Amino acid sequence: MEHIENDSCFEGLAVNKGVEQPPSVNPYLNRMRKIKRRQYTAGEYIEGILKGDISILSQAVTLVESNLPDHQALAQEVIEKCLPYAGNSIRIGITGVPGSGKSTSIDVFGLHVLKKGGKLAVLAIDPSSERSKGSILGDKTRMEKLSIHPGAFIRPSPSAGSLGGVARKTRETIVLCEAAGFDTVFVETVGVGQSETAVHSMVDFFLLIQLAGTGDELQGIKRGIMEMADGIVINKADGDNIEKARLAQAQFKNALHLFPPTMSGWQPQVLTYSGYYELGIPEVWNMIDSYMEFVKKNGYFNHKRQEQAKYWMYETINEQLKEHFYRNNEIKEMLKIKESRILSDEQSSFTAARDVLDYYFKK
Repeated sequence: MEHIENDSCFEGLAVNKGVEQPPSVNPYLNRMRKIKRRQYTAGEYIEGILKGDISILSQAVTLVESNLPDHQALAQEVIEKCLPYAGNSIRIGITGVPGSGKSTSIDVFGLHVLKKGGKLAVLAIDPSSERSKGSILGDKTRMEKLSIHPGAFIRPSPSAGSLGGVARKTRETIVLCEAAGFDTVFVETVGVGQSETAVHSMVDFFLLIQLAGTGDELQGIKRGIMEMADGIVINKADGDNIEKARLAQAQFKNALHLFPPTMSGWQPQVLTYSGYYELGIPEVWNMIDSYMEFVKKNGYFNHKRQEQAKYWMYETINEQLKEHFYRNNEIKEMLKIKESRILSDEQSSFTAARDVLDYYFKK
């Protein structure tokens, strides 16, 4: 069909015919686009997970991460049915400042676990860029050996959403991984915010990775994280850094004596190791084994898991209430009006909040 611009009434203006498009490099591309991924039923998800099917497990985790109401309903049904088969793993939280070698350490710790014949799941509480909402970590690329090991399953958390929501979904993912036969679960946190508290509330052992020789050892002793730690390990204890690592070890041991006794009765240990050169790895794992034996013997292991289950029930209630409040269209409009009144100094922040909440609860 000729362009209308070439009509005589548009004299002086001409548009050439376009160049014929070359065929697609991939002749199967259009056919692939038409193929939709099959949606499994709850029964099929459960059957696949219990068989240890990684593909179905991955899709079930994606279902858990989805915010669509239909997906959430299906995910909760799958989780509920998987609960009787969960709880049989060792859950280990791993944190440390960026650059402390968490990913390298997880790589070598994980291989140590797999050599003993176990199955390992690595989950990451992965923060998001506040601007783009994209992930700012790339853990899978840094765990070179684990990422290709058939006995390992590595899964970063959703790259966007509130910390509470991400943490809850990570905890639900733990249930699915345990039902799939993974007997060791690592939960990694970036170590720069409140994600440590969230991870501590879903693991059995909390490992803090520190560095020596940075000139910042005493600054690294943060009371909140130190009190949560069941074990502290000083990484990069190799070469010229060995003496500095031992000095840092002594400093952390002294600092631990200033804290009140732990609820478990366990005295946190401080060890040195090198993730890069794989030195001291068995000693770190022996510490974790000793802790597990200790808390199972005195009953704290079961007590802690029960307390965690209660904690996540209340966290979920809080999250759902907050979500329901902010999704209400009338509340959205009312908040805009109140914001305007606050900015023009017609009303205080506190009375505006009270008015909105009173309106919400009276509905």
